Amino acid sequence: MEPKELPGGGEPPEPGGDPDSATDLVPGPRGFVPQKEIVYNKLLPYAERLDDESDLLLAQIKGNLGRAVQLQELWPGGLFWTRKLSTYIRLYGRKFSKEDHVLFIKLLYELVSIPKLEISMMQGFARLLINLLKKKELLSRDDLELPWRPLYDMVERILYSKTEHLGLNWFPNSSRPGLSSPKTIVLNVLHRCSVENVLKTLVKNCRPYFPEDATAEMLEEWRPLMCPFDVTMQKAITYFEIFLPTSLPPELHHKGFKLWFDELIGLWVSVQNLPQWEGQLVNLFARLATDNIGYIDWDPYVPKIFTRILRSLNLPVGSNQVLVPRFLTNAYDIGHAVVWITAMMGGPSKLVQKHLTGLFNSIASFYHPSNNGRWLNKLMKLLQRLPNSVVRRLHRERYKKASWLTPVPESHKLTDQDVTDFVQCIIQPVLLAMFSKTGSLEAAQALQNLALMRPELVIPPVLERTYPALETLTEPHQLTATLSCVIGVARSLVSGGKWFPEGPTHMLPLLMRALPGVDPNDFSKCMITFQFIATFSTLVPLVDCSSVLQERNDLTEVEKELCSATAEFEDFVLQFMDRCFGLIESSTLEQTREETETEKMTHLESLVELGLSSTFSTILTQCSNEIFKVALQKVFNFAVSNIFETRVAGRMVADMCRAAVKCCPVESLKIFVPHCCSVITQLTMNDDVLNDEELDKELLWNLQLLSEITRVDGKKLLPYKEELVKILQRTLHLTCKQGYTLSCNLLHHLLRSTTLIYPTEYCSVPGGFNKPPSEYFPIKDWGKPGDLWNLGIQWHVPSHEEITFAYYLLDSFLQPELNKLQLYANGELEMSRDDVQQRLTIVHNCLIGSGNLLPPLKGEQITHLVPSMVSLEETKLYTGLDYDLSKENHRETIARVIRKLLHHILDNSEDDTKSLFLIIKIIGDLLQFQGSHKHEFDSRWKSFNLVKKSMENRLQGKKQHIRALLIDRVMLQHELRTLTVEGCEYKKIHQDMIRDLLRLCTSSYGQVRNKAQQTFFTALGTYTFCCRDIIPLVLEFLRPDRQDVTQQQFKGALYCLLGNHSGVCLANLHDWDCIVQTWPAIVSSGLSKAMSLEKPSIVRLFDDLAEKIHRQYETIGLDFTVPQACVAIGVLIQQSKYPSANQPLLSSEEIQLGIKRQQEKNAEALQNYENLVHTLLDCVDQRNLPWKFEHIGIGFLSLLLRDDRVLPLRAIKFFVQSLNHDAIVVRKMAISAVAGILKQLKRTHKKLSICPYEISSTCKPSFIFAGDRPDNQWMHYDSKNIPRTKSEWESSCFVEKTHWGYYTWPQNMVVYAPTEEQPKLGRNREDMTEAEQIIFDHFSNPKFVEQLINFLSLEDRKGKDKFNPRRFCLFKGVFRNFDDAFLPVLKPHLERLVSDSHESTQRCVAEIIAGLIRGSKHWTFEKVERLWELLCPLLRTALGNITVETYNDWGTCIATSCESRDPRKLHWLFELLLESPLSGEGGSFVDACRLYVLQGGLAQQEWRVPELLHRLLKYLEPKLTQVYKNVRERIGSVLTYIFMIDVSLPNTAPTKSPRVSEFTSRILEKLKPLMDVDEEIQNHVMEENGVGEEDERTQGIKLLKTILKWLMASAGRSFSTAVTEQLQLLPLFFKIAPVENDNSYDELKRDAKLCLSLMSQGLLYPHQVPLVLQVLKQTARSSSWHARYTVLTYLQTMVFYNLFTFLNNEEAVKDIRWLVISLLEDEQLEVREMAATTLSGLLQCSFLAMDSPMQIHFEQLCKTKLPKKRKRDPGTVGDTIPSAELVNRHAGVLGIGACILSSPYDVPTWMPQLLMNLSAHLNDPQPIEMTVKKTLSNFRRTHHDNWQEHKQQFTDDQLLVLTDLLVSPCYYA
Repeated sequence: MEPKELPGGGEPPEPGGDPDSATDLVPGPRGFVPQKEIVYNKLLPYAERLDDESDLLLAQIKGNLGRAVQLQELWPGGLFWTRKLSTYIRLYGRKFSKEDHVLFIKLLYELVSIPKLEISMMQGFARLLINLLKKKELLSRDDLELPWRPLYDMVERILYSKTEHLGLNWFPNSSRPGLSSPKTIVLNVLHRCSVENVLKTLVKNCRPYFPEDATAEMLEEWRPLMCPFDVTMQKAITYFEIFLPTSLPPELHHKGFKLWFDELIGLWVSVQNLPQWEGQLVNLFARLATDNIGYIDWDPYVPKIFTRILRSLNLPVGSNQVLVPRFLTNAYDIGHAVVWITAMMGGPSKLVQKHLTGLFNSIASFYHPSNNGRWLNKLMKLLQRLPNSVVRRLHRERYKKASWLTPVPESHKLTDQDVTDFVQCIIQPVLLAMFSKTGSLEAAQALQNLALMRPELVIPPVLERTYPALETLTEPHQLTATLSCVIGVARSLVSGGKWFPEGPTHMLPLLMRALPGVDPNDFSKCMITFQFIATFSTLVPLVDCSSVLQERNDLTEVEKELCSATAEFEDFVLQFMDRCFGLIESSTLEQTREETETEKMTHLESLVELGLSSTFSTILTQCSNEIFKVALQKVFNFAVSNIFETRVAGRMVADMCRAAVKCCPVESLKIFVPHCCSVITQLTMNDDVLNDEELDKELLWNLQLLSEITRVDGKKLLPYKEELVKILQRTLHLTCKQGYTLSCNLLHHLLRSTTLIYPTEYCSVPGGFNKPPSEYFPIKDWGKPGDLWNLGIQWHVPSHEEITFAYYLLDSFLQPELNKLQLYANGELEMSRDDVQQRLTIVHNCLIGSGNLLPPLKGEQITHLVPSMVSLEETKLYTGLDYDLSKENHRETIARVIRKLLHHILDNSEDDTKSLFLIIKIIGDLLQFQGSHKHEFDSRWKSFNLVKKSMENRLQGKKQHIRALLIDRVMLQHELRTLTVEGCEYKKIHQDMIRDLLRLCTSSYGQVRNKAQQTFFTALGTYTFCCRDIIPLVLEFLRPDRQDVTQQQFKGALYCLLGNHSGVCLANLHDWDCIVQTWPAIVSSGLSKAMSLEKPSIVRLFDDLAEKIHRQYETIGLDFTVPQACVAIGVLIQQSKYPSANQPLLSSEEIQLGIKRQQEKNAEALQNYENLVHTLLDCVDQRNLPWKFEHIGIGFLSLLLRDDRVLPLRAIKFFVQSLNHDAIVVRKMAISAVAGILKQLKRTHKKLSICPYEISSTCKPSFIFAGDRPDNQWMHYDSKNIPRTKSEWESSCFVEKTHWGYYTWPQNMVVYAPTEEQPKLGRNREDMTEAEQIIFDHFSNPKFVEQLINFLSLEDRKGKDKFNPRRFCLFKGVFRNFDDAFLPVLKPHLERLVSDSHESTQRCVAEIIAGLIRGSKHWTFEKVERLWELLCPLLRTALGNITVETYNDWGTCIATSCESRDPRKLHWLFELLLESPLSGEGGSFVDACRLYVLQGGLAQQEWRVPELLHRLLKYLEPKLTQVYKNVRERIGSVLTYIFMIDVSLPNTAPTKSPRVSEFTSRILEKLKPLMDVDEEIQNHVMEENGVGEEDERTQGIKLLKTILKWLMASAGRSFSTAVTEQLQLLPLFFKIAPVENDNSYDELKRDAKLCLSLMSQGLLYPHQVPLVLQVLKQTARSSSWHARYTVLTYLQTMVFYNLFTFLNNEEAVKDIRWLVISLLEDEQLEVREMAATTLSGLLQCSFLAMDSPMQIHFEQLCKTKLPKKRKRDPGTVGDTIPSAELVNRHAGVLGIGACILSSPYDVPTWMPQLLMNLSAHLNDPQPIEMTVKKTLSNFRRTHHDNWQEHKQQFTDDQLLVLTDLLVSPCYYA
């Protein structure tokens, strides 16, 4: 496509103007080509100085970073300089050579993957690395290769941590035990940027650079995990999804996706019921498709893909549907599905577009605003994302600069026709969604993207909806929705272009009609109108071009039309102003305002103010001079002729005036300044005014006006400086607070206008529009983007005169105030509080007015805080001003005076809180302020991004933004630089001020504390390492031995430790030195005099503190060693040239010193760790310590467990003793802690590699074949070969993990070595370590154990307790580490507990038994055998005593015991459980419980116990006719698990476990007697009559009930449904299922109905479709009308849930059509009506088409003659059976009705005629008349909303007939 044909009419960029063009690629004088700079830097007014600055900074970074790594100093040096590198990237982009880029990446890659690195550092490095890798086009695979294993090890270590759940590793925001208040849950959601996401993003960015063999290695590593019954499947697929590289070049595809594509897509296509990992496969395929467009043939899979995406939307279908609950949670991520669809579009076959059209046709009606449900969000997301995704693809194919990434082959690029088809298929739903309940945002975004592609298809229908909406007054929602959509398409509309040249002609009519929207009574309408007007006026110069018509004759028709239309611009601007004046006048409520003294505007008013001022300023910016002059005069007259109150109306008017003055300062100032000055001078002539408490309104208004209009280009203010200074002298010292505040504003604005750097105009064309029409034709510039290379920004850079003027202002107004305050502070001058406040206000305004003029504070640095061998120096950025050092630095004077004053006030009048507030503000600004505030910058950055999004052109990209936006972005870049002046140089003066703030933070006034704390936290965040300086001072207030601390100080200090939600938390810095101080201090503060637990606020503070520390604590590293590989790269970085680091290389002595320092540091960290543990123990042991603090201390101790150091002995002893503490909180913490300690003390067990093929004596298969193979046969449970003797046991090779060997064997299969090589069992006390002895002594002590068991068998929360995994871990650890040493002590307890049937005792014994079984993993055979001799009787007793409350716990106990254990080791358990589950001894309940427990054990063993499953099935089969419902349900569930292993997944061997097909055929045999009878099946069986032999039928019914339970249980669980066999049961279900919704039916009928509903939602494979239809057709001939009716309801759901599978099979479509149309003529009325409903549903989702044969068929049926009515005796029965003719005629009417109802929201061309045909039957006999009425009333209901549009489709005659019908007189007839 040639560039001149771009849709949207943008011109190609000027040659050489492109930022990435070839001219840049020659190394300049600086010797390197930057990778990619931030282009906006070149447009700053001081751009020429930036190259030297960035070179200097980069050299510093390279030198110091290299040095830090070589010196092994990760902290502070390494971290400090990597942060500097991130800042560098933020300021200059990737402005370094490719060599440096690669070195930086390699260095950070090494750093990130240091195994012992603490998490917070790892995250810091990872974020920077992500930033360096983000723009992948900058580095190709030849430049960079990254290994994948280090990342995998890291993800495995962190996301699948083995020790985290035991509390040995704390990762940020991992789930913390015992602290899940609702608050933490919310916070954890906020912390989503957590480790997991950082890691996944990191992998994503490294993926393109993995070596070419990576794919094969990954498959080898993770395939063995793919056992679909196991959680490892999820892990394997997660790894595939995040790691598999998909962007290899085509010549390497055989090493890339071709290795796994068929295997994984086969798996995806055949799996059912959405297991969690199915969605992740979708994400993987979506990525694969996007990276390899045109290299994969998706066509065979397209119907399956679309069917699944449609199913995943969870739409409600059919008449009475039950959703399978798990579909709701595990649906696909719409974003990925959209990406996948987009990537498959295009190409020769057009198949995807066909399906996409089908998809939107089938779901279009769900978009209608009258529908609402939880599925709506997904549908809206689909609409919003799809166009966006297509635009991105088009951009990539047509506009994006080619890079090393694989390009899309020509054959598969999207053609113009493809784009048109796409837009046509999606536009209808989008137009419906405009008015959706969830708002029109998604529709507007979709329209914005669609209009970029095809404006001519998108904009006209939007406008058709907009014009009527602008006319109506009654439907405001319609107006806001349409306007927000027009805003989305504004740019495409205005630029016109070749596709849609008439676009621009709509602009003026739209603008004029939108004006009434400026309405004071409807806030949302007002705001959207402002946005609408602002958007259009930004895009279009408001210049009257009508004169051009006379001058030029080369204009096109559209241009002529536009020229004559532009004459209205002036009218528009003036009308808009009138509207605004009306708005302002209505918001001036003088009297109420005055009475209520509200200082602030309400929130809504401030939004309106913002909208008004920005819209007005946009309009004036875009005006021509002529229009501007008229507008200026109008605003001036309005402002001058009224007097406004200054709070609301005044602010709005002043804003409008300011907007006017900003646009043309010279003319505007000329009329405003003299006027205001003269009024103010007049009114202040009399000196009495100065002392008035209340000032004249006119004076205030003029002051306000003057202070706003001085916010303009400083140079233009200079002519008026004398007058302005006079005004200031008159008004700065007014007594009235409102007066002097306004005057201070004037001073502030004067200073800002003269000293800051800012652009002075934002017009959409550089140079403005004031050229004669002959040279310049504005219409050409409608909607034109700014040109980055010729932006022509007009900067305001302070001139010499302006700076002199600023200093003059400071000298005349600031200096005297400071002198007075100095005297007051020295006590030499009395001053009232109001005076002090007034003077402070003046000082504050001077400070924030001249922030960037005043150099930062000087002073000596405080260096001793952190030792480092690397310089931590600051970098100074140039921000456009050289400081004038000859002048006095007012910042220092202010600092000096204010500190003096603060001390004076605090000592003498601490209650002067207003002055203190001002002082806090001043201190904050002295420390930080350099010309702009961070929070203002953040909000401007946000709003810039919003505007950019709403106006950008994603299709062409390349920064095609409008000029005003580009200027804004350059300005933001400048502000970013002023804010980056980092205050890391922590000087004496800063220290003093922060200490002052601390004093204020602990003041006695809550509000003062609050304000001071905010400033305090900001300051702490600014200065590196100052926290270490401050912590001791804060902790002083908590010392228990101090007598002089007040409660307020105590509280203030606690708040200082707590920190605010975003900033530093002093109590929890990730640094040993700090924690060692803060944690013990917090615990000991419980003894402080100031602490009182009576005050709820203090209690809450301690709770928050403890909670925050628990939430934020991360395990702090003890080992900071830097591996050699890093050091080597560090050397390279330090040596690299351009710019070269001007530092000498390190000498070997320095390096040695570095290593020594580093070892010392490790030792010191260890020392600190142990000290902290001991100190905390000391604190907790203090006498009189309140219990709350003891608990906090123990909580801190439990955070200090680690996986690399065993806890000190004293702490171990403490925790073991705490197991029997009085408080349950402590016991819980102790249980977790001791379980963790036992893990630390675990001895390692030796492992050996084995070759599974040798053991099984088979050879290795050549291809992948999962399931039961000869080579994994030996792992099955086989009762003949169970190890029953010592020798058999020791010669067996046990494999504990269940998933090994199912799919493939791992490269290196490891099992445990034989017993004699393992650590010694049965040790004496002397053989143990000290730590073990402590535990041994306690657990061998019968008293201790008895106490412990008593505590454990107490109830915690009644009815809420569950089997507790933590206690289980505790016992598992005890038995694992000490084998059977404690059994003798425990045995009597176990026997006692088992026989006690209380809930809590049973739970306790279940936990111990599970721990015993799992802990006995490495015991010798004799010990194990003895164990089972003890356990078997216990378990028998327990299972006999099972109760409603405890059966869950026993199920969990057995499941936990069997998890990850070789089944051959547990043969005692399985044999015990299989003895006789259904003995009937304990009644039905015990039977159900035993099955439940058994199921728990067998389910954990998955595929390894086929023999047991067969035995169980054989045992259950005769018992399927169980009478009791609970047993039936349980059997159903057990059957699901028995057949779970029978899956039909690709390349999987037929299973050795029981198979569904064989079972079903046996069942069908038994159900034969039910199949044959015709009558309806009733549930005859009285549940009690178990006497005597029942007949076959009753047996059959009982069996059927159980089978139904099984089918229902497996509907959502199994991975594949055995359709073929279950289909034979369908006819039976159809017969039973009831027709009406009625809950009084018996269980059999309800179950049959539910079962059908679930089965109809199942996913069908293409080969199953004919089989199902066969059954349905057969049933449709059934004699029972219930069956025929149910067939239809089944059909509705089944077709929708498998839509594209059916559509792909023409035979099937014909069959279904035949089926429905033949059932329309059924003799039973209900069946006919259902058939009609089904037909209209199938038509509505475009499954069937409304074609003429169908129409003719119905019309024929309608014409069936009815027989004459014969007179009959009223008593005869003959009336009830309808005649065949009546049925046929009714069928025809129903058919026509179905067609009409199938398009509920529009009127297709065929509809009017059908309605006329229908109306002819209004007077037919019932049931026809009823049908006609129903149809008509439905038609009226659905078409009522948009009747005005729909009317157009009918002729006048038809309308007459219709009106008669719809207003039906027959009700009264």
